[in-house]
Amino acid sequence: MRLTCPLCGDRDRREFYYLGHETYLARPEAGAPVAVWDDYLHNRDNPAGPTRDLWQHEAGCGAWLLVERDTVTHEIRSVRLAREGTA
Repeated sequence: MRLTCPLCGDRDRREFYYLGHETYLARPEAGAPVAVWDDYLHNRDNPAGPTRDLWQHEAGCGAWLLVERDTVTHEIRSVRLAREGTA
């Protein structure tokens, strides 16, 4: 798989660190029950089809990226800087 970093151009997937689905950014509140934190830290969805994920160009410019991709076809639909938002 190849990702096109908006700052560095087309790169191999091995240059990037995958954080997870964008909903991972929605951390529980500080006073949330232990079960909620446990679910947040240890359970991840594994969707088949379109996803929006957070990746870091770890072996490159270090930028955080929002990647829209299809986990079934491996099509990359878009890559943009995370600082540009999720809309």
